[in-house]
Amino acid sequence: MSGAPRSEGRDEDRVVIHANALLLGSAGVLMRGPSGSGKSGLGLELIQAARGHGLFARLIGDDRVEIVRRHGRLLARPHPSIAGAIEERGVGVLRVEFEPAGVLRCLVDLRGPRDGAPRRYPEEADGQANLCGVALPRLAADAREAGAARKIFSFIHQFVAF
Repeated sequence: MSGAPRSEGRDEDRVVIHANALLLGSAGVLMRGPSGSGKSGLGLELIQAARGHGLFARLIGDDRVEIVRRHGRLLARPHPSIAGAIEERGVGVLRVEFEPAGVLRCLVDLRGPRDGAPRRYPEEADGQANLCGVALPRLAADAREAGAARKIFSFIHQFVAF
């Protein structure tokens, strides 16, 4: 899949990847995908949806996210040079409230414009991904698909009690 993470700096416990991270309720959500896959727009939509349900929701980081493994968990942090900024296509870079860190509970891999559609019935192995030595529940999705935000919000809700 072309949305595989790119390492910008790596050691045993830390990696910076091209991704978007959100905090929805107590759930840290990492969305990976190639440029143009809809990470930022979908992130803004998910934050709005969570707030519409009365949940706490904030951006952690957009475009570049630092992932740190600590005590068997993954923490997501914004890249310092772009913390609190998110790009909305056709509008520009927006300044938003953000969280300095969040514990990741799940991962969403977004398809790029040139990738095929996600499997209708995914293999069981597709439901999990290993990132920095930590297994996370995983969903493959297409941000351009009707109902993508609803589908991802439902996926997140399976793993974390809001």
